[in-house]
Amino acid sequence: MTRVRKIAFEEHYTAVGFGDYSRAFVQHLDPATAAELGARLTDFGQDRLDLMDRAGIDYVILSQTGPGVQGERDPAIALKRARENNDFLAGQVAQRPDRYGAFATLPMHDPATAAAELERAVTELGFKGALVNGHTNGVYYDDPAYDVFWQRLQDLDVPLYLHPFYAYVEPHAYRGHPELAGATWGWGVETATHTLRLIFGGVFDRYPGVKLILGHMGEGLPFQRWRFDSRFAAYPYGVKLQRKPSEYIGANVLITTSGVCSHATLVGAIAEMGAEAVMFSIDYPYESTELAVEFIETAPLDEATRELVCRGNAQRLFKL
Repeated sequence: MTRVRKIAFEEHYTAVGFGDYSRAFVQHLDPATAAELGARLTDFGQDRLDLMDRAGIDYVILSQTGPGVQGERDPAIALKRARENNDFLAGQVAQRPDRYGAFATLPMHDPATAAAELERAVTELGFKGALVNGHTNGVYYDDPAYDVFWQRLQDLDVPLYLHPFYAYVEPHAYRGHPELAGATWGWGVETATHTLRLIFGGVFDRYPGVKLILGHMGEGLPFQRWRFDSRFAAYPYGVKLQRKPSEYIGANVLITTSGVCSHATLVGAIAEMGAEAVMFSIDYPYESTELAVEFIETAPLDEATRELVCRGNAQRLFKL
């Protein structure tokens, strides 16, 4: 079978010292699975490349696995580790720039510091944007203090991937049900809520060129677009937006297929957002590359749409 050529960009790695941050969710895995994930996360060599070749993946953009420095309390340590991490990743990418690109790790504890590190990563290291693992110690980025960051992101014309992690305070409804707090449910709710804060907080009105990427088929947001418009019109609570809420989802908010290998969901997301707003990714190594590839190559899409989802949209977004 001729493989559809692909680009993927929710594809993770880790570096020395960052395992301390990710222990929060790795501790819930059995030891053998955790060890295998660790080996894959630290591999930049032939094993990862061979898997990409078998899957027809020409290029991946690598990002530090969660929660990264969003899990760090000390802003100074967060900046130090982010810069070290970005320099390390730049060195790995430089060995295979034909196959690897990079998302920056950002210390979002201070907006101006995050903006400066983003600019360094993009202009000096050649990074394609940044991936941030949700809130930073309970702070969300609709806060007007982060306008300096959004302005810099827009000026640099690179996207931000908003990746999930736990809520800052566990909701009462999750108590006694730890399975709800993480990737099965809570992470998606947390990330979707953060995105809605950005929409209703006017971030995309102030910075209409900003592109935000969500994984996991948009964390459910594409399928509530109509209701957002209906209920916001009925209960605006004094909030003013330049467009309907739905119009930001597909224009400023783009999504990947990572971790949701459902043909019905894919077709629905494209119907809601348009074919140019949906992009293939895997969530490697937490999801199966083989399963994700079979899913996208057998999806009920015409070939022009499949080409856009698999590579064309990413080529345009990342200027590849």
